[in-house]
Amino acid sequence: MKQLKQEKTDSSISLFLRFLKFGFLAWGGPVAQIATVKQELVEEEKWISREKFNRVLSIYQVLPGPEAHELCVYFGMLRHGRWGGFLAGLGFMLPGFLLMLLFSWLYVQFGLHSPMVAGLFLGCQPAVVALIVRAIHRLGEHAFSDRWLIGISGAVFIAAICKLSFALSLSLGGLAYFLKQKKGAAAIASLPLIVMVILGVAFFFYGRSATEGIIERGYNLHSPSLLALFGYGLRTGLLTFGGAYTAISFLQKDAVLVGQWMTNAQFLDGIALSGILPAPLIIFATFVGYLGMGIFGGIVMTAGIFLPAFSFSLIGHKYIEKTVENRRIHSFLDGVMAGVVGIISATAVELMRSTLVSSISIILFALSLFILYYWRSKVTVVFVILGAAIMGLLLR
Repeated sequence: MKQLKQEKTDSSISLFLRFLKFGFLAWGGPVAQIATVKQELVEEEKWISREKFNRVLSIYQVLPGPEAHELCVYFGMLRHGRWGGFLAGLGFMLPGFLLMLLFSWLYVQFGLHSPMVAGLFLGCQPAVVALIVRAIHRLGEHAFSDRWLIGISGAVFIAAICKLSFALSLSLGGLAYFLKQKKGAAAIASLPLIVMVILGVAFFFYGRSATEGIIERGYNLHSPSLLALFGYGLRTGLLTFGGAYTAISFLQKDAVLVGQWMTNAQFLDGIALSGILPAPLIIFATFVGYLGMGIFGGIVMTAGIFLPAFSFSLIGHKYIEKTVENRRIHSFLDGVMAGVVGIISATAVELMRSTLVSSISIILFALSLFILYYWRSKVTVVFVILGAAIMGLLLR
């Protein structure tokens, strides 16, 4: 009995170390991360067939959260059930999480005051905006299968520009496409979009003065509570359809516009840091939490944002597979996904207005965007951010 227990412990440790290795090699974004896991576990070791891998990946692409991390949890479950799933997911995210905590501390200690570090991040900010613009194009290629979805995205974009609630606009977008799938219901399906635009415009004119009053007072001197940070992270983790770029919109609103514990420039610095670390891009949430409440803020926000990614596989994977096969629910999610593209587009416009304020920043943005479109490599993102940082330092 003791020997069997020891073998199980050893295999659990080796499972954790295997996915810890994947975490240290997680450069280049989700495509590169998924390819690394697939090459070793599917192509070389045959844990599952290629066909099953593709089906599992399609499920996680529909669900919110970083799909590379969710795949690691899934493979861990295949070996050691829920405990294995937890260890695999923890191992994959741990290197990036610890590095982000370290860089967040260094940023607060030196980055806010050092002209040299300020120059580095000044160059990074236009490059990060270029990353977001490129991501919008990629998401749109997969999300827009017909004109209705383009229309939903446009309506949500207008609502987001007018500061209407993200949850309300995404729900109306999903409802519109759900109704559109029913025969003869096209006219009825347009009603949620009309309501969304009217509500957005009304909120813009009647709610704008109150919002401006908040923004004019500057950034809060009081940090958010740990419970609030956990709630922001959890909600973002539940709504990140289409990958980590969706989280940018939600957390930017929470941290910059509503909570006001950081500026747009600092927010972009956090995204730049996550782009050069071996981790899912969503790890920038650790930076956002750290600036809100120090090390404990970084921990609780990370826990909140990754909790759904763990839970989908550990608790309800078999039910999720059945749900995703339901075409009606799938159409609702397609509408939500189109709306997500609209929200990210509105966030990109806002960040461009606050970042591209000089000829140098515009040139760096254009150059970064050109490289992102015409150089497809695992290290493109890292190259763009580091290159922009060096150029920003030299120009400063």
